[in-house]
Amino acid sequence: MKPHLTPRQTEIIRLISLGCTNDEAGAILKISPSTVDNHKTRAMEAFGTNKAVLMTRLALKYRITTMKDTLTAREKRLSGRKKDGWN
Repeated sequence: MKPHLTPRQTEIIRLISLGCTNDEAGAILKISPSTVDNHKTRAMEAFGTNKAVLMTRLALKYRITTMKDTLTAREKRLSGRKKDGWN
């Protein structure tokens, strides 16, 4: 059964699943890295895990992200990343 996540938790899980750090996700969402960490922690609790790798697998399973998902041009620019996710 898919856990209930807030829209913000869903955004953060997607970004973390694409390899963003808390700092990068915070820059994209214009929130502090500690706020990102709080949302991520609560989302991981909803998934019943404390492992980021398992969280990513569950994000794929519940279609929060896909293997073809990448950071948008805006997300790359805001985060400072050159790569766009799965690569």
